Amino acid sequence: MNTPDTRLERTKNWLRQGVLPVVVIDDLKQGLEIAEGLCAGGITQIEITLRTPVALQALGEIAKRFPEMNLSAGTVLTPAQFDQSADLGATLFISPGLTETLADHALKKGYAWVPGAATASEIMRGLELGFELLKFFPAMAAGGPKALAGITAPLAAARIVPTGGVTLENMPQWREIKAVQAVGGTWLTAGLDGVGNVAKVVEQRAALAMAAWNNTVLV
Repeated sequence: MNTPDTRLERTKNWLRQGVLPVVVIDDLKQGLEIAEGLCAGGITQIEITLRTPVALQALGEIAKRFPEMNLSAGTVLTPAQFDQSADLGATLFISPGLTETLADHALKKGYAWVPGAATASEIMRGLELGFELLKFFPAMAAGGPKALAGITAPLAAARIVPTGGVTLENMPQWREIKAVQAVGGTWLTAGLDGVGNVAKVVEQRAALAMAAWNNTVLV
């Protein structure tokens, strides 16, 4: 049975690795290779954005072939997308913004939802509704680390996942902000068209990203 307590506990148990790859999958085969590389590189969580015709199929196939992978559905814009991705194995749901319709559906179904927010007012609204884990989006366009640090200073309950312009190079700046639980980024799986060994390239990027997050290398 889904209750607010179990929903909140699920979001707290998510994103413990600190780096969430945000993946746009146009080709199913490449999507599976990406998942393989991420797991090999030490990242067992992925956000599959629902922006392409094969996104839901890829989500389902990755769930079957990589049971160790925590799956989140990104760019969730409708209640139906919540339900479809949940049926295929997604356990976290991420949206670029917050609407009453999506909030009501997430609360009704007990979905672990991460709504997007770019201002103090939007973060406060999310907290009022019981969503303490929020996506700061678009992170760099909304002011970057300096803006987020200022916005969250008086909002102690907020836990934030900045996404949108986050890179390996600026990750340390985000990491320093107390409210940041993890960072989301596309750089881990960008520019893979034409790459001979997708899984290997992604594995190397994933390992470097985790090392950077854990402060074991300089970037």
